[in-house]
Amino acid sequence: MQLPREVIVGNGILNRVNEVTKRLNLKDTALMISGKKSYEVAGKKVYDLLQQAGMNPYNLIIETTATKDLEIIEKQITEIKPQILFGVGGGTIIDITKINSGKQNIPFISVPTTVSHDGIASPLASMKGVDKHYSILSQAPLAIIADIDIISLAPWRSVISGCGDVIAKFTAVKDWELAHNDTNEYYGEYAASLSLMSAQLITANASLIQPENIGGLRVLLEALISCGVAMSIAGSSRPCSGSEHLFSHALDLISPSHAMHGEQVGIGSIISAFLHGTNWQQIRDTLKQIGAPTTAKELNLKDEYIIKAIELAPTMRPERYTILHKQQLNYKTCQTIAKETNIID
Repeated sequence: MQLPREVIVGNGILNRVNEVTKRLNLKDTALMISGKKSYEVAGKKVYDLLQQAGMNPYNLIIETTATKDLEIIEKQITEIKPQILFGVGGGTIIDITKINSGKQNIPFISVPTTVSHDGIASPLASMKGVDKHYSILSQAPLAIIADIDIISLAPWRSVISGCGDVIAKFTAVKDWELAHNDTNEYYGEYAASLSLMSAQLITANASLIQPENIGGLRVLLEALISCGVAMSIAGSSRPCSGSEHLFSHALDLISPSHAMHGEQVGIGSIISAFLHGTNWQQIRDTLKQIGAPTTAKELNLKDEYIIKAIELAPTMRPERYTILHKQQLNYKTCQTIAKETNIID
C-alpha cells in the first residue's frame, strides 16, 4: 500500500509548503507542474516558497494529458533530475504529475486547486485513449497540501462534480461486492468501508454543501482524500469506480465535453442503484440538494444519448464485472431504465 505521509487541509495552509518539505528532508531541485490558471492562483506562491527554502524550483505550464505534454515533462525531468515533483492544479494536472512520478520513480506532492474528483490522493491517473478512458496505476502522493482558501476560488460547479464523484461510491462498492460474489474477484472490506463512509459523509452533510460554506468544502475535501486512500489500500480503483463510471466513459464517447466527470457519474449512480434494487431515490435527492444535475435535460443532452450510453457502458471495460454486465441490456430496456429513474421524460 502507498499512503501519503503528510495530509494538510485547512485555510491559508499553502504557507506550510516549506514546513512540509523540511520534514520530508527535501532540499534539492523541485519540478512544479501547473496549468496557466493554477500557476497564478497557487503555483507562483509555491515556487517562491520553495526558493525561500533554498530549493531549486522549476515550473512547467501544462494543459492536457496528451502524449506531447508527457514527453515535455519527461524531457525536463531527464535534464534537471528533480528530487520531488509538485502537481499544482485540478484533476488533469494532478494526473499528469502522478503519471510522471510513477514512470520516473520520483515522489510527488499534490497541491489541488479544485475538488472536482477523487484524484487528489489516489495512486491512479485517468487517461483518455483513442476509443475509451483507462486508468494507470502510478504512485500515491508523498504529501497533500489542500488550502481551502485557494480551492474556494474555483467555480462552484467543480464542488458539485466532486460531490457527485463521492456519492458514486455507493454503487461502485455494490458492483465490487457483486463481482466478488459472482466471479470470486478479490473484495477488500476495509477499503470498501472507507469508500462507503465517504459517500455517507456527503449524504449526511449535503445541507452544508453551499457556496460560501467553508465547512461543507472541508467535508468534501476529507471525503475525496479518504476515497484516494481507499484505492491505495485496495490497489485498484474498484472501491471508487464501477458501473456508474462506465456509463460516464460511454457518455464521453457519444457526446464529449457536455458535463463534468462527477456530474455524469452522479447520474450513472442513479441508474446503477436502480439496477441493484437499492435506494436510487436517495442518491437522486442528495444530488438535487447539492445542485447537481439528475436529468438528461439538466446535462443539456438528448434523451437518446443517455439510452445509448447505458447500452454501451459494459463495453468500456469488459474485464470489470458490474451490474451492467449481469443485465441483458438492449436499447428498449435501457430506455425503460432511464424513464423509470426520471432521467429522461
